[in-house]
Order: sequence, then structure tokens, then C-alpha cells
Amino acid sequence: MTELGRRLFTDPTLSVSGQMSCATCHDPRLGYEPPNARSTQLGGPDLKSVGLRAAPGLRYLQKVPPFTTHHFDDAVDESIDQGPTGGHAWDGRADTTHDQARAPLTSPFEMANPDIDSVVARLAAGALAARFKEVFGADVFADPLRGSTALLMCLEVFQQSPTDFYPYTSRYDAYLRRQGTLSASEQRGLALFNDQKKGNCNTCHPSGIRHDGFPNFTDFGYNAIAVPRNRTLPANADAAFHDLGLCGPLRTDLSKDPEYCGEFRVPTLRNVAVRRAFFHNGVFHSLDDVLAFYVSRDTNPGKWYRKAGGKVDRFDDLPATYHKNVNVDPPFGGKPGGAPTLTKSEIADVIAFLKTLTDADLTKK
Repeated sequence: MTELGRRLFTDPTLSVSGQMSCATCHDPRLGYEPPNARSTQLGGPDLKSVGLRAAPGLRYLQKVPPFTTHHFDDAVDESIDQGPTGGHAWDGRADTTHDQARAPLTSPFEMANPDIDSVVARLAAGALAARFKEVFGADVFADPLRGSTALLMCLEVFQQSPTDFYPYTSRYDAYLRRQGTLSASEQRGLALFNDQKKGNCNTCHPSGIRHDGFPNFTDFGYNAIAVPRNRTLPANADAAFHDLGLCGPLRTDLSKDPEYCGEFRVPTLRNVAVRRAFFHNGVFHSLDDVLAFYVSRDTNPGKWYRKAGGKVDRFDDLPATYHKNVNVDPPFGGKPGGAPTLTKSEIADVIAFLKTLTDADLTKK
């Protein structure tokens, strides 16, 4: 099933266009990250549809728990409700990789199949059909439900392959194993990353070894950080449209829970240095801009948000009624004109540390 999943992952014949596979947006050569700097990837029946959200990386998701609005982590403090946690995609609407694999196959912005039965029909008529019959039985395609279950199971099992999806071969992993060292700049960056009054990154992106193994640099929780509106996305040409993450538009079961509006799942920072589009809307394209935004969003909002009526329209991609959801903990916070929590040299040190999170197979590219 692992090998079938690997072949399915790179098979463009499962798409309506015949040109798009899972690997189109999640390139194995780049650690299953997007292959380019586009904010969102192109898909659809003619490969011209512009998606709503940036394609996430697929490595280090093996510990994602099913989505819940009330998460209690016994590795931290099981008495504390950490709020929404888990699930796959930016809004956690798929509990497992099995569920998640279904979404791009039928998304009008991606492979564009009208339903999962159509995907099974493509598979049954394709080059992998014979192998599927060998593994799952000659009648695997007789029932569309059985066929789709086999298809999705193979993709799910493939994404459980340690070598492919959670190798833990970065320089930081070697450092944790006491098999390597960090430079002075990288050590300073790690300290700033963990300092609650400076970077405070460790709060959402835990960096230490826990009872369940090496850190994945995400707590799989949700956060509203009010990144600027990406005006290059066609959907945002409509001033009334807002991507609110947990409460819509792609997820609908929490649409009447305003306290979750604007929150998106915290991504892993492993291999972040190979990415070229950041946050759910892909609005930034360099780690320098990402870190500068974090530390100066509130002290220099005019750098990040447009003006409206002569005033800076802070949090311009989030309706005012949800502004109270926005995180103001360090490195956010402060008043306009104030000093950011990190200097330029400190940002450079944090980025130096983040580069140690790149897996060994990617540092050779």
C-alpha cells in the first residue's frame, strides 16, 4: 500500500486536466512543500483556477490529533484547555490523512473531479488498476465505496512512511542527539525563539523533546494573527469576501462561533526555510518579511496594512467584529512608534536557527 500510495501521489491521470497530481503542489524533491513561490497553486479542469489558500507542507504531520475545540495536552498541563487543536488543512476540517486525501481530488481548485466515484473510475481505467486488483482483490472496483477506500487508504499509508514524511534528519535533530553543534548565531536564535519576552515562538512551535519524541515545531493549535490581505488572490477582489479560517468559508460547522473567526492552524516550522510562500494566504515570500511582520505588526502597522480614509486599516483581512480574536502576545503587541521585540540582528539569528530545521535530503538541493 505504501508503494501504491507513492505511485498515486505522482499520478496526474487522477485529475480532470490529466496534468495535476498530489506532487504538483507537494513536491517530494522539496520535502513535499510547494514547488514555487506562488501564493496559491493553479488547478482546476484547465489548470487556471487560483486557489483560496497556500498549499501546506506535508512533512511532520504524523502526530496531528483529530480536531477538537477543547484540547488538553498531558505533556504540558492536562488541566488547561488549549482550545481548538488538530485536524488537517488550514482549518482542520479533515481529521485524518485518509479524509484529507479526498479533498484535493474533488476540489474545483485542484483536481476538479465531480465526486470520489469519478476518481475511482479513472483509477480503474488506468495503469495502476491491475496492481490494485492484486493487492485488494479482483472486485476492488466493483463497488465505488470499496474502490475509494482502497485509494484513500494507500495515500494515507504512504504518508505514514517515516523516510518520506518524518525523517528527523535536520542539523537541529543532530544537535538534540548531541551529535552536532549549533553556531553562535544559531544558538542565539534558539534562545530568542524560546524567550517568552522576545520571539516567544516556542509557545506555539515547541522546540524541545517531549514524551512523544522529537519536536514537530507546532502544537497543532489555532491562532489569529491578522496577516495582511493578499490582494493578488482573485477571491479578494470582492471586498465582502474574507477567509475566516475555522469559521468559514471552506469549513462550515463552526460558522456560528465568532470566537474562532480568523484562526488558522499553526503550521510546523520544520523545513520552513525551503518554503517560498507563507501563511494561509501566501502573502509573504521570505522569512525576513515573516519575522519582520511578527515583531512590527503593532509597532509599525503602516508597513503592513493599507490606509483607508487617511488611517491605517489595521487587520485589513479581518472584519472589525473579530479583531478581538487577534493574538497580541509577544512578539506582537506594543504601540505604534514603539520598539519591536526583536532587532534586525536578532531576526537574523532566529532565521539562522530556523535554517537548522531543514531535513538533510533538502540541504543537498
